[in-house]
Amino acid sequence: MSDSPSQLRIGTHQQILENLIVELNDVFDAHGVCAAAAQTIARHTFSTTLIALQPPFGRHIDVWSCEPGGQVSQSRWHNGHDFLQMVQIADAPFRFDVSSVPSGPWIDVDVEHLGPTVTAIPLPYPQTPAQFRSFGILCIADSDGNVEESRLPLLTVAAQLTIFLDRAQLRHRSDQQEVEFGIISDIGSSLTSTLNLEEIIAQVTDAVRRVLGAESLTIGLANASGKEIVFVEALMGPAFHDMPQVSFSVGQGIAGWVALHGKPAIVNDAYADRRFSSKVDRDTGFLTHSVLCVPLKIEQRVIGVLEAINKHNGDFDEYDSRLLQAISNPLAISIENALLHSDALTEKRRIETIFASMSEGLLTAEQSGKITAANDAVCKMLGISEEEVIGKPAGEIVRTKPSHFSDLFAQLIAGDQVLTQMACDLKQTNGESVPVLISGAAIDSGSGKIEDLIFVFSDLRQVREVERMRDDFFHNIVHELRTPLATILMYARLLREGKADDDDDKASRFLETIESESDRLQKLVRQMLLLAKMESNKVSTLEESIDLDSVVGQVLPPLIDKGKEKGLTFNQHIQPDLPMVVGNEDTLYMIVKNLVENSINFTPAGQIWFDAWLEGDRVKIEIADEGIGIPEEAVPNLFRRFYRAQTAVERGIAGTGLGLYMVKEALVTCGGSIEVTSTLGEGTRFIVSLPIAGS
Repeated sequence: MSDSPSQLRIGTHQQILENLIVELNDVFDAHGVCAAAAQTIARHTFSTTLIALQPPFGRHIDVWSCEPGGQVSQSRWHNGHDFLQMVQIADAPFRFDVSSVPSGPWIDVDVEHLGPTVTAIPLPYPQTPAQFRSFGILCIADSDGNVEESRLPLLTVAAQLTIFLDRAQLRHRSDQQEVEFGIISDIGSSLTSTLNLEEIIAQVTDAVRRVLGAESLTIGLANASGKEIVFVEALMGPAFHDMPQVSFSVGQGIAGWVALHGKPAIVNDAYADRRFSSKVDRDTGFLTHSVLCVPLKIEQRVIGVLEAINKHNGDFDEYDSRLLQAISNPLAISIENALLHSDALTEKRRIETIFASMSEGLLTAEQSGKITAANDAVCKMLGISEEEVIGKPAGEIVRTKPSHFSDLFAQLIAGDQVLTQMACDLKQTNGESVPVLISGAAIDSGSGKIEDLIFVFSDLRQVREVERMRDDFFHNIVHELRTPLATILMYARLLREGKADDDDDKASRFLETIESESDRLQKLVRQMLLLAKMESNKVSTLEESIDLDSVVGQVLPPLIDKGKEKGLTFNQHIQPDLPMVVGNEDTLYMIVKNLVENSINFTPAGQIWFDAWLEGDRVKIEIADEGIGIPEEAVPNLFRRFYRAQTAVERGIAGTGLGLYMVKEALVTCGGSIEVTSTLGEGTRFIVSLPIAGS
């Protein structure tokens, strides 16, 4: 009589274990372990066997089922979690009647096919979650209860199966780590290949996001003050394109907490963590589930954070944190180097711009005397091109008199003075010379050794011209003051000496001369004061709206009377309803008065015309006369200070030579202009153009 199936089950415990070990010895894949184990157990127990396994962080359960004949089939549970959890809670093998269990989603069709009675045991066994990341169940059809009665061998089989699953999991993890470390190595290598921040970020983010299985990866960098973390806009995704830049104060939100404490943070339920700030989610509609954030540190200084958001499968764990930290170290160094490189380039461009745009000449040279850089200004002073300067000995290129440039160079090299100056004339290649002030300074490398020297060439030609103009101005003032003062003094002495005591007409003539010269002197002083105010910008240049008719109504009547007393005919034509003009009432008064007064003074007989009209967006004023006219060679100098045409001097016409200069300067302040045409002996015409107010 043959043995029953139950007797075979009991009698082949050792054989099952041996065959299980043999079958699984060369299998390193969890799926292969489950399929081979289900087939081995089913063949030796003559019972339908089912093994269900949920991969780490998986959202489904893989199932292998084998009939006693050895036919293995594979399926997948999507709603079998309740059944799996029920077995896990039991923490020991147990036998149950499928038909007696209330129907529910945890009863899967694969379990029903095992038969009416099933013995199940949780995997891993014994339960060691820290050791075994996958979990599942081993189910055997048990219609007569022998499987339950032979619990000890079943536990041994489950423990042995757990060992092989652990091994498969370790192999999987090892293979995964090898790939991940390869990616980290590739990232580290690529980070050293560029100093461009955008390229660094592009090389890192996609690879790291794939390794972690995260929905997004963002980088936040500390701002200049170190009090705020600002996230790189390019990584924030389309939902953030129309939003202001995302930033957190240090200490605010998970990123701010990581930046403040310099420690990583794993948050798998963002809204349950008190550190989480939901403001960005509210503003964008983005939903944050989980966050892994690590600091980007240089030594102990936090320069930013690296944040992974929403892991696709499962939760972030310590392994993910260690992986991200391993990436963060070279990334932080690369970002710091890129920022320093960017700052250095910005500073270099700034210095180059300053160097090139300075009006002063700049020249740098090595300790050996070789010129390393020269800007356009110094090249123009030398009268040669930059190509002819660079690399040449400074002593040969820079030739000065009376002092020698090489003496200044030697003083700086000797370290006698930190800053040395020398006023001299710089010789040009065309034989001319330029007065300059050369300031030299030595550049210390930090070790006390002079590496380079820098020289600043200040062009003194304008200073010399100002000095000349100052001297001319002073001499002109002395000359203009001396004549009326001498006249006043002379006639005052004549009166004091009694030269007109017996002649009232003579006394009256003396007094009239004193009064006239005093008026001339007073006018000169007033003009000098007004000129000083104009040149020191103390005269208001505010763009006021001025009524030209009102100004003309004040200035012309007394001048017309003065002209009529001289026998002149005055013609006046002002277009009605002229618009307001831009200017200052005092300066506009002075402009009209000086020009009309000049026409009267320089017209011995004849007519004077005063016309005003609108032309486009300007008001034109024309003052013309039939006076002595101006020589053609004198016209270009007419508006210079103290300039007087020779014809006026020869005819003895009084004047200071400041009136037309002040007219020109006053018109410049209000945006106006003046033109002059003249024919010697026939007359002169001045045309003033004033801008309309509000145009």
